Amino acid sequence: MKRELGIARCGLACCLCSENETCNGCNSGNCPDNDWCENKKCSLEKSIKHCYECDKNCQKGLLSKIKPYTFNLFIRQYGEEKLLDCLERNERNGVVYHREGVNGDYDDFDDVENLIQFILKGKKQ
Repeated sequence: MKRELGIARCGLACCLCSENETCNGCNSGNCPDNDWCENKKCSLEKSIKHCYECDKNCQKGLLSKIKPYTFNLFIRQYGEEKLLDCLERNERNGVVYHREGVNGDYDDFDDVENLIQFILKGKKQ
């Protein structure tokens, strides 16, 4: 885990991304999605660093996916450091952020609260 990369503007975990050999996070300008990322554009327009800082509960762009959407909700409730701590612990315990492509263990949910509990406990209920 590259903890220093932290969480992307949209809520994805740059620190665990398998593309981070060439990408240093969405604020570096090296993100492969830099030119089209709706969430980055929106957060820059609102002068905020992360979607979780916004007072709207939107699901546009990458927030239409359960993983970044739930990571944002998690951070609002528990804080970014707590999310990073949980992701780091879960990774050490075998939870995979990316398996093939961009999907991994955190994507295998259709219920936000179940995913929050998985993040906190590192195992499915």
